[in-house]
Amino acid sequence: MPLLKSLAKNAFGKNVKTEMAAGKPQKQAVAIAYSEKRAAMKRKEARR
Repeated sequence: MPLLKSLAKNAFGKNVKTEMAAGKPQKQAVAIAYSEKRAAMKRKEARR
């Protein structure tokens, strides 16, 4: 399942859950979720 590209808190939590269900350790799952959140922020700033 693709990760959600959003700044919302619930999207962050779902991304962590998705990665952990895929077998990633918790720390790695959180790092990946933060990475997606940063990418969403960059896309939002680029639209301005």
